[in-house]
Amino acid sequence: FDAISYKAIKILSTFNSQGIANLLWAYAKVGHENNDLFEAVSEAAIKIIEEFDTKELADTVWAYAKAGHESNDLFEAVSETAISKIDLFNMQDIDNLIWAYRKVGDEKAELFVAQREAMSITNSNT
Repeated sequence: FDAISYKAIKILSTFNSQGIANLLWAYAKVGHENNDLFEAVSEAAIKIIEEFDTKELADTVWAYAKAGHESNDLFEAVSETAISKIDLFNMQDIDNLIWAYRKVGDEKAELFVAQREAMSITNSNT
């Protein structure tokens, strides 16, 4: 995994939003810590954050929270983008977003909780 992360850091500028989210998810899922990778990816992700779809936004912050790696700038960028796309989230992705923000102790989690509750009410009325 270290060899992959070294190579990934060198070519991060070629990654799209899905590539970034998938890379982070894989590292977090297997529990491999690589601070250099997470720091470099944070910078790269912020540059293209508007390209992320709702799943990629949720998976990205989930990966950071799961790996125990903090990036206040990334979490801020994700929350701003998520708010602008909030109506596009499905329940699973918003749950992952809530979990990640709660895990890092970010109070924006409660904003997403309120949105999830509104989604639940809307879904029960249809």
